[in-house]
Amino acid sequence: MKRIFSGIQPSGTLTLGNYLGAMKHFVDLQNDHDCFFCIVDQHAITVPQDRLELRRNTKSLAALYIASGIDPERSTLFIQSEVPAHAQLAWIMQCVSYIGELERMTQFKDKSSGKEAVSSALLTYPPLMAADILLYGTDIVPVGEDQKQHLELTRNLAERFNRLYNDIFTLPEVRIPKVGARIMSLTEPDKKMSKSNENAKSYISMLDEPKIIRKKIKSAVTDSDQQIAFDPDQKPGVSNLLTIFSLCTGRSIDDLVLDYQDKGYGEFKADTAEAVVAVLEPIQKRYEELINSDELDLILDNGAEKAQAASYKMLKKAEKAVGLGRKR
Repeated sequence: MKRIFSGIQPSGTLTLGNYLGAMKHFVDLQNDHDCFFCIVDQHAITVPQDRLELRRNTKSLAALYIASGIDPERSTLFIQSEVPAHAQLAWIMQCVSYIGELERMTQFKDKSSGKEAVSSALLTYPPLMAADILLYGTDIVPVGEDQKQHLELTRNLAERFNRLYNDIFTLPEVRIPKVGARIMSLTEPDKKMSKSNENAKSYISMLDEPKIIRKKIKSAVTDSDQQIAFDPDQKPGVSNLLTIFSLCTGRSIDDLVLDYQDKGYGEFKADTAEAVVAVLEPIQKRYEELINSDELDLILDNGAEKAQAASYKMLKKAEKAVGLGRKR
């Protein structure tokens, strides 16, 4: 059984894109893999956060994991900051990282561009991400296309450490879903759907009420010819809605195109919205049961304990390899 690790930042409520591109797949992966799902709150503080909001978002994300189908009996769900080994190994990984390769990270360049004062954590958080993954002997990391560069760096750092000190780290395999890896914005379909977008109409939150979901999809950008066709280059808006419709229903895109070829955008959008509502409503109901419950706290306590036990041995191996501590 291969081990999987995935981490999501608690920086606002997850979008439909996060669910279809990641969490939906996590539920299937836990059937045949040893899965560790981490709420990476230490990554979130690379930019200023309101402390109370961060704590709310952390618990909310944990509740969404469980509500989406993550089974704490089969998977380990935990909060990053509650397992000290992550920060401890991160320092070691920083020590084998080069400034040049960190400065080449696309997200660092994007987030630091034009700013006078930039947190050093924006530069150095990729080694923390590497530590997150390497601590658990991870075989597979399911990520979106935008995280591929960071996973390549993780592999490079693991190889460098193994060569310089001791061959202890597993080189993780990157797994990007073939369909739905990038759900696009409803208002700018050439950009990825993102919870950080200031325009709330651009994304569907996993906690949006049905009437809000229907309204957002009704106003989603398409084009003027009213033809239902899958062509991401020429018809990105319609293609994005087809992808969403397909992933929410399990129907193929070709089947949907055939079914709606003589129908207008109005009916197509209305049916897409109902498909999204049907997927999210049961998740939202379970979320409400969990969010302020003792059950959620117990799941996270148990998850932190399991993650601490799993990560401790690897941390000690790494510390011994570089010569930290008194033990020979």
